[in-house]
Amino acid sequence: MRIGIDYRPVTAAPHSGIARQVLALEQALLAEGCELLRFSMAPEGHPHRQLAICPPATPASAGLHRPRSRLAFELGFLPGALRQHGVDLYIATANSGLPLRRPPTLRRQVLLLHDVFQLTLPGRHASWLHGRVYGAMDRFLIGHAVRGADAIWTPSQFSAAALARLYPRAAQRTSVLSNAVLPLAAPSPTPDPALPARYWLVVGTREPRKNIPFLLQQWNALRVDGHALPDLVLIGDPADVPAQLAALSGLHWRSGLSDAQLSRLYHDAGRLLHPATAEGFGLPVIEALSCGTPVAVATGSALDEITPAQALRFDPQDAAALRRALLAAAAGRAEQESTGALMLAAQRYSAGPYQQRVAQLLQEAWR
Repeated sequence: MRIGIDYRPVTAAPHSGIARQVLALEQALLAEGCELLRFSMAPEGHPHRQLAICPPATPASAGLHRPRSRLAFELGFLPGALRQHGVDLYIATANSGLPLRRPPTLRRQVLLLHDVFQLTLPGRHASWLHGRVYGAMDRFLIGHAVRGADAIWTPSQFSAAALARLYPRAAQRTSVLSNAVLPLAAPSPTPDPALPARYWLVVGTREPRKNIPFLLQQWNALRVDGHALPDLVLIGDPADVPAQLAALSGLHWRSGLSDAQLSRLYHDAGRLLHPATAEGFGLPVIEALSCGTPVAVATGSALDEITPAQALRFDPQDAAALRRALLAAAAGRAEQESTGALMLAAQRYSAGPYQQRVAQLLQEAWR
């Protein structure tokens, strides 16, 4: 079987959560002995032009998500490229991306749909007009992919249920493929000298659903009341939150980290805080657990599925509940949150179980 995968997420944002899942899928398919072809849009001089099948002229990596680029790839390039290279099964890896004209030689189409927040929740855009344009494009391309896919793989029951509410006819074609959490890089040998020895970690701040302002408000209120809560290290951009919150004492903003630097932060954190009101999976939670780092997570989304029972939990819209969780976290690690127990919980999402599930779903899709 000759399988094609959409490699654009790896080209455009190689350190993103979606890109890491594309890389995990790539390794699982290769482990199954599949003949694998990668399809992407890579500018001249980019190493992916040697690795993937690309159209002759493509924009810079930063422009791959733009509507014109997406349409040029999915309508103008992909149908002919899939036919020319004899692809039997094609996997769109980023919520949409199936060819807008399905070539008759393509026997199966699979959609990897991480969540439906592009359709149900407000995002962050440069302007109101950008938001309207991208929203219309997302509705069109995601709807096309959902209707055209022979199989849809989502990382959680939460995402599968959300998809079924929007597209009831897709439910019978939807299966859960939990995200793979591959081993992190070895931690950098020395901690960041600008950080305190004791801190909590927050990974991901951009989207409103990440709920970071609410977390900062409650964390700061407890500190003002005299509670000895640790500083926060936030992986993201201070522009993602109101200026008065971004400038609070005790916040340490980081971005552009190497894999080794990020691994160091995970290993040294006293706890990962994940206050999101909505998550299709919650990759940072499992990454923290894989380092033996305890977590405190919001309830009400896929975090309920992936987080072990011993984790601290709180309602992400209840200030009193969040404050109680922060105070409990400040009291230290509970007995049941041993390093070994947390690392064992993360093993559910390691490469072995993931590869087995991919193999099973491939067989089902090919029937």
